[in-house]
Amino acid sequence: MSSWAPTKYKTRNWPSYNAALKQRGSLSIWFDPEMIWEPPPCGTRGRQQRFSDSAIQTCLTLKVLFGMPLRQTTGSEQSLLRLVGLDWTVPDYSTLCRRQKTLNVSLPYQVGTGPLNLLIDSTGIKAEGEGE
Repeated sequence: MSSWAPTKYKTRNWPSYNAALKQRGSLSIWFDPEMIWEPPPCGTRGRQQRFSDSAIQTCLTLKVLFGMPLRQTTGSEQSLLRLVGLDWTVPDYSTLCRRQKTLNVSLPYQVGTGPLNLLIDSTGIKAEGEGE
């Protein structure tokens, strides 16, 4: 009985292969400055939430998208907001941990050759890929 040998593929078109690998890492993140980051008072007794559901959803989406722990997620979110010039405060990791139990983050798997666009606006988060 012969042993199993892995299949070997030979790349013949290096320029297109290299371009495809580079485009696989393309990601655009768009922040809408009109997004409600801090929720309005709800009018009930007790402590009000400091961050809206869409703010928590934004952080948790980046966590799922890049496979980061919560502390790294807060750091990357801070740097992203600083890069786009928004002076919003970022939820700390304990707030994210507590609120992720009630919010559902799902990113549908998309196979495509185009870049992934992550739109964050006042209506929430939408991941758009090729053909959308």
